[in-house]
Amino acid sequence: MPVGLLTLEIHLPYSHSLKEKRAVIRKIRDRLRARFNVAVAELDQQDAWQQATLGVVSVSNSQPMLESVFHQVLAEAERVLGDDVAEHFIEFY
Repeated sequence: MPVGLLTLEIHLPYSHSLKEKRAVIRKIRDRLRARFNVAVAELDQQDAWQQATLGVVSVSNSQPMLESVFHQVLAEAERVLGDDVAEHFIEFY
């Protein structure tokens, strides 16, 4: 049973406070949870105004299924955040 982790490095150059950053992070986190039934958490840089690291985790009975879900999650994140998604990494355990 594979477990997958998608890490999203996000850069928010227009954010001028933690409140603005957290509003953006909350929006994308809630949207991904609702649409794809994945677990989403802010992993790092909680006190930085313009940077965030999100971890998206899912479990499935097949790795190709997880890859498909993560590509859909990434596409949705890029659709909502645009160029603010600086990097992404996909890992399987």
